[in-house]
Parts: sequence; C-alpha cells; structure tokens
Amino acid sequence: MKNEISFECRECGARLLKWMGRCPHCGQWNSVEEKLKSAFAKEKSAGHHGKICSVPISHISHDQSPRLSTGMSELDRVLGGGMVRKSMVLVGGDPGVGKSTLLMQALGGMSSRGEVVLYVTGEESLEQIKIRADRLGVMSESFLVVANNELEPILDLISNSGASVVALDSAQSVASHSVESYAGSVSQVRHVAAASIEVIKKSQSACFLVGHVTKDGALAGPKVLEHMVDTVLYFEGDRGYSYRVLRAVKNRFGSVSEIGVFEMTETGLSEVLNPSEFFLSERPQGESGSVVTALVEGSRPILAEIQALVCGPVPGSGRRTCLGTDPQRLSLIVAVIEKKLGLMLNDHDIFVNAVGGIRALEPAVDLGIVASIISSFSEKTIPFPSMIFGEVGLSGEVRPVMKCSERINEAIRLGYKRIIGPGKNLDAHRFTKQVKPLPVNHIRELTPILFD
Repeated sequence: MKNEISFECRECGARLLKWMGRCPHCGQWNSVEEKLKSAFAKEKSAGHHGKICSVPISHISHDQSPRLSTGMSELDRVLGGGMVRKSMVLVGGDPGVGKSTLLMQALGGMSSRGEVVLYVTGEESLEQIKIRADRLGVMSESFLVVANNELEPILDLISNSGASVVALDSAQSVASHSVESYAGSVSQVRHVAAASIEVIKKSQSACFLVGHVTKDGALAGPKVLEHMVDTVLYFEGDRGYSYRVLRAVKNRFGSVSEIGVFEMTETGLSEVLNPSEFFLSERPQGESGSVVTALVEGSRPILAEIQALVCGPVPGSGRRTCLGTDPQRLSLIVAVIEKKLGLMLNDHDIFVNAVGGIRALEPAVDLGIVASIISSFSEKTIPFPSMIFGEVGLSGEVRPVMKCSERINEAIRLGYKRIIGPGKNLDAHRFTKQVKPLPVNHIRELTPILFD
C-alpha cells in the first residue's frame, strides 16, 4: 500500500491538489506544505462504520447542576450566569491584553471557594506563574498548576485531576506528536481544540481555551476554532487606556451581545460595575464638539462621550476620520448634514472619536454624531445635562431605536435633565418634572433646541 501525498496551507489550513508557491485561499507565500496520508488510514476511513441510532428528545435528560460562578460578576454576566459544565470557552485577544490575568483571577476566586481548578500553561514556567499569582493574591491548595506543551499528557491530567474548571493557555503553545506540524500551525491548533473538546465533553469539567489573535485580527487563524467551541469571548483593550472589555461573540448558553468592563491595575483586573461613570469621568466641560450619547451592550445601557472636531476650510476635499465609530456611517451623516442643513462641510476636515476607546457602532449614536459636528462647526457648547440619541435616515428623519427606556433611565440616574431623541421614543416614556424631554423628528429640528 502506497502513501498518498497531499498539500496543505499551514496558515489557513486549505488543502490543495499540488504544491504552490502562494496559497490561493489566504494569499500567503511559501505556506503550502506536503502532507502524507497513509493508505491504511484511507482504507480504514472507507470501511464499515458502527451503527448509530436516534433517541426521542423527550427521553433525553440533562445535568441540572447550577452554573459554576467565577466570582467575577462581569465575567459571569458575559458567560450568561457562569460556567456550564462540559463546555469549552474560547478566550481570544491580542498578546499582552490580560487574558492570562483574567483567567488566573477567575480560577483563583473559584479555588478560594473550595473548587478544584487546573491551570495548564505551555508558554510560561511554574516560577513565572507563581510571580503572577503573588501579584494577584491567588493562594490556594486547590489551585493546581502544570507547565507542559505536550497534548497527550495534558489530556490525561485533565481526565484524572477531577478539576471543576480547566484553563489551557494557550492553543498555539500546545502540540501533539500525532500531527506532523509545528505548534501554532492551523493543523495543530485544530487538533488541540478537537482533542480537548472530546475530553471535556466526557468529563464534568468546564474549560477555558486561550487563543491569541493573529496579525490579521483573526482568532488563532482564520476562524479555525470559533465553530468548534461553545462560547467565544474576545478580550479587547487599547494599550493607551487602562480599561478592558470582554465581549461575547458566540454563546450557546447565553446572550451574544453582553460585555464586561474591567480596569487594569497593578494588582490585576478590577471590575467596573458602573461603566457610564467610568467613561464619562474625564469629560471636559464647556467645550464644543462634545456630546453624551447612550449605547446598549446586551442588557446594559452605557453612556459614552462622542467628540467631533471640524477644521477648515482646507484645499481640496476634506478628510473624514473616525475612531470607535463606523466610517461609512460618518460619511452618510456628513452628506445628510450638508444636504438637509445646508452646512458646507465638503472642504472641512472632520474627525470623530468615541472617547475612551469604546466602540460606538450602533445606529443609535447617529444623532449624537450630528450634534457633535454641528457643535464643533458652530463653536457652540451643548449644555451640560444633555443626552442625545437616535438613528438618522438619509432624508434627515430621526428614527426610533430599541431599548429606549434603558437608555433614558441610565441618563436620568446620572443626572442628565435634557433628553434629546426620537419623538416616538420620548412620547412612549414617562418623565418626571425634573427631566425635560426634547423630541426630534428631523435633524432640522435639532439646531433650535440644541444650544438652549
């Protein structure tokens, strides 16, 4: 029996019929490698398979045990209430953003309540883990640590440890001898994840699997692991800011739009239970171009500051630059302002920033962006106790948005007395006498009430 030769791209995992200098799928040069598939494996795969049978769904019983709380309310919120046994949670993010710190704190909190936890690292030594544990104040006999990067002994340890929660840090650092490729390659990462999931599903443990984000912004390769695991969490943060956001993009056991907010300190990650106050803590007073708007992330309303800077006139066409907002929506909003309000912005540079590094991408921030641009262009300051929200259409109409009551109640809780928003949203909400609703149905109605 002869071995069959195949070719596979180590970057994206694509399989090719022949060797190529450049992978036609991902465009990487010198990434195609030769693979050998034995005739015995081919013959075995083509043989008879075992019989399977179906089961009525009413006859299936499931584990009624409660979720495992991590002791961090922000992490539990994103997970949907805590860890589910036999589940695999993928935690992704840029190197150095704080993934290991987050998991060590979570496992440390669980071990302090008597749960046996296992932290497996393939990137650090035991001494390095101890240094981080001392800094975070993690000290428990039920917190087990192992430093190894060989998959097979790691899986045996997971099966026999009896740990409630396992953290495997990271998928790129662990390799299996059964796969002819280096650690971190697509084939190795895929095999490590598949083998780990198989072991976890047969045990009573839950597992955190760490995956680094590649230079292209993909998680452990181009979507290699996301479809395999139960939950995908992205840990995001700008190195220029102390805050970090944990965002769920896939969750079989909870909402996919929840976020948790943390602040990176010298002693680890501190939970931010009131993100609105955190993001607005350094907002300047009496400056033009600054607006407070309301976002909704999952079930949580968050007030954030939008700043705009309009400079000009400049030679030629002006630039449109934004940070934290959608650049395409900014272009649409500027075009609507020019057409419906008659402001000549074509020869002006326009810069829009969602302060603090937060991502303000939902349409509900449109009216806030309009107000900030008008404020900066006219050099007028919007009165302090004002919160503005609403979606803007191409004809200039202001459309209602979802979860209006949550946005308004959050603004009122923080002392905002002027609420500017879509007429249909404000008409459906009951206000106290201390709060002044200012409904807007078209952006032409915004300017007369904006600076009063």
